[in-house]
Amino acid sequence: MLKILIADDHAVVRGGLRQFLANVPDCQIAGETGSGRETLALIQAEDWDLLLLDIGLPDLNGIEVLRRVKRDKPALPVLIFSMHSEDEYAMAALEAGATGYLPKDSLPEEILAAIRRAGRGERYLSPSLTEKLLAGTIPAGLKQLHDGLSRREFQIMRLLSQGMTLTNIGNSLFLSPKTISTYRTRILKKLALGSNAELTRYVMQHKLDG
Repeated sequence: MLKILIADDHAVVRGGLRQFLANVPDCQIAGETGSGRETLALIQAEDWDLLLLDIGLPDLNGIEVLRRVKRDKPALPVLIFSMHSEDEYAMAALEAGATGYLPKDSLPEEILAAIRRAGRGERYLSPSLTEKLLAGTIPAGLKQLHDGLSRREFQIMRLLSQGMTLTNIGNSLFLSPKTISTYRTRILKKLALGSNAELTRYVMQHKLDG
């Protein structure tokens, strides 16, 4: 039986999925959450067979949650279940490690097929997305400026946004303040920002502070 975690900020959606799968013998909704941070905490706390993940979470963008999940639990299948159109986010989700992308307006039999295939670790693409990929009409995944940061740069960006000084960041990462200053200059250049205040605003706007 698939042990499924649902991450969606709409209780109606979570309840609908729970009711829909209640009579499906090989699928069990074993947990649900309405935020990105809680999703990450539950992923760490328990073992799951599948994560059904929405993109529009209130605290962390679903794509960012996906990246962190795949970093910490690379073998966990993640099926994006979103109201956003495939043209907007499908490629970005797949590039970030999603097993599949499923629009919320999909037919019930399509939802069940996607859950089962994703739970087996198999890639699932809707018929419409498959057709667009074959025709070459699907746009490339949406790229954010912070996608160009290295893992270390991303880490330092978040610490800077929290108001930590160069010295404190250096001490926490066992690096010199001069090295952190070099990272800061590089980060601001990549993000096209001019100050720590702008960087903090950027992190908050893109929900990267979790």
